[in-house]
Amino acid sequence: MDDRTIAGSSVEEAARVGELTRDVLTAISRPELAFALAQWPHEPAGHIESAALPVLRWLPELARTAPAFSTQLVAALARDGSALAWRQSYQVPQVSENFLENYGWSELVGPRGPYPSSAFACGFLLLGPSTHYPTHHHEAHELYLPLAGVSSWQSGDRPWQIQHPGAMIIHASNEPHAMQTQESALLALYFWRSNDLLQSARLDGNA
Repeated sequence: MDDRTIAGSSVEEAARVGELTRDVLTAISRPELAFALAQWPHEPAGHIESAALPVLRWLPELARTAPAFSTQLVAALARDGSALAWRQSYQVPQVSENFLENYGWSELVGPRGPYPSSAFACGFLLLGPSTHYPTHHHEAHELYLPLAGVSSWQSGDRPWQIQHPGAMIIHASNEPHAMQTQESALLALYFWRSNDLLQSARLDGNA
């Protein structure tokens, strides 16, 4: 994994984002996510490594267009998102430089997150506008909850589907899937369940 990190720490900002994330999960009350609320860590660790990526430039725009259920969380990320550790799973020549300018993820809960957990991983995926996330897969069972931005998703060999904030998108273990943004960027919560939460996603074919 190509983790581009910058040393730093900000426990207060991470705690604020963590509390607002938990509030969102409580408010939407989806049975598919009951495990996350039941096993959510109580407080963040004492030291947090932070890292910024170019894709964070899209957060202010997403904060202006976020729906009511995620407004406070997206606004907090736009304000304090750089206090988290944003990472990338690929590098050139696997993907293009343009893709890396418009892609990043940050683990909030999990072995790499400010909220340590071995039970599950939860974090944020951020994609810029007009960005194609190529078909990829991983052993982890995955759920996505878009927070802001309309995007298209494909799972397995099923047709592409437009997904709006608040949708529940589920990928079975090792199921190939891809994403495509259009005019707007995308911010989504992801959840992984696996015995190996440190695994990396693998691209299928040529990106």
